[in-house]
Amino acid sequence: MERAAELWPDLAYPQWRDTALTLQLWTQIVGKIRLALTPWVNHSWQVPLYVSARGLATGPVPTADKHIIELEFDFHLHQLLVRTSRGEEARIDLPGKSVAEFYRATLDALRLMGVTVTINEMPNEMPDPVRFSDDSVHASYDRAAAQNFWRALLQADRLFKLFRSGFLGKVSPVHFFWGSFDLAVTRFSGRTAPPHPGGVPHLPDAVAREAYSHEVSSAGFWPGSDAVPRAAFYSYAYPEPPGYRTQRVTPGASFEPSIGEFILPYDTVRGASDPDALLLDFLATTYAAAADCGRWDRAALECAMGEPGKVRPV
Repeated sequence: MERAAELWPDLAYPQWRDTALTLQLWTQIVGKIRLALTPWVNHSWQVPLYVSARGLATGPVPTADKHIIELEFDFHLHQLLVRTSRGEEARIDLPGKSVAEFYRATLDALRLMGVTVTINEMPNEMPDPVRFSDDSVHASYDRAAAQNFWRALLQADRLFKLFRSGFLGKVSPVHFFWGSFDLAVTRFSGRTAPPHPGGVPHLPDAVAREAYSHEVSSAGFWPGSDAVPRAAFYSYAYPEPPGYRTQRVTPGASFEPSIGEFILPYDTVRGASDPDALLLDFLATTYAAAADCGRWDRAALECAMGEPGKVRPV
């Protein structure tokens, strides 16, 4: 059995900040390729990446010639793998690449496979954005840090999927949004929501309004940022119902008024005697806070969490 420290590796943000920023920009390039080629799905569900056995992947992306491509960050080989349904494959080494070099190498690889794609080169949801083709500043890649990030995502993805199974209503896939650089899962009450006010930096207001067109309780994991320099699990409700932020949730978690979310530090989970139980309790109690304060029809929306190979009783 692997020790908890191996399953939940150290993710001290200041120590791998430069790699995190470079990797976020790379994932935006890959995500925007998927965005440019895939039909729009509600709540932008056509754009995220997914945790894979090797790293982060787009899943199958359609091309104009009726084939598919797939792009995957491999954090074992430390390469971007580009594959087509015709059997073609390209490998782009990650260490030593600036954002501009990665951008050119990725689009060149696709072009050689007969896939021409144009993306918006301006990064989303990041301060002081620089066009991908002009960004020679972000060029850091620490192999161990990138792999630790992916290993943390593996655990979050596993538990988010278990939590997701306990809901009969509309619920999102567990997916990685490259704009905000976080893994997320979202439950829906089934009711529409008031229009989102927009104002998310470097994100079109129309995208934010479509994403939050319905009431949600959303939870996720982010590895840290300059604004919040620590890895953490989060949970929020939109729209925030009265009394939500004063609800009692998992010990060790707290409501952060500055961002309007409940926060459970990653290090608190990592140091717990039973990390799985603590994180699942955080997901359950913060969802209950949103559902109870928002008067969701919980009896109609919830079920027991799924078990492998066992049909859900009805």
